[in-house]
Amino acid sequence: MSKVFTGGCACAAIRYEISSEPVFMNHCQCLDCQHRSGTGHGSYLTFMDRKNVKLEGKAARCDVVADSGNVKTHSFCPACGSPVHLTYTAMPDVITVHAASLDDPARFKPQAVTYGIRSHAWDDLDPALPKFDKMPPAASS
Repeated sequence: MSKVFTGGCACAAIRYEISSEPVFMNHCQCLDCQHRSGTGHGSYLTFMDRKNVKLEGKAARCDVVADSGNVKTHSFCPACGSPVHLTYTAMPDVITVHAASLDDPARFKPQAVTYGIRSHAWDDLDPALPKFDKMPPAASS
């Protein structure tokens, strides 16, 4: 087994440990991610089995309806405002963490760009990454 993924918010009020490997790592350029990140995209790691996730601290939450019609719950620190993770009503075993919330952000290795149709010319991402106009079916949220 590989090294555990650890991270949390900027003030350390929320912490997580994930003892599995991510199934998808992406940059997302949808408008929701742009608004939440304050820049041109959000960067994420998605894990399939929440039983391998240990969460500490109490997060504030905000529900958003995805393009699929399913609800995504964004969890963030009520003290410092840092976005930490997302969960999905339609996929209760899945959890997604923000790459910038990792203790070691270098472990983030993006595999694709999603919602490239919403990209901005000033938000340069690796042109070698596969780019999807929306969320690819296997990673749909």
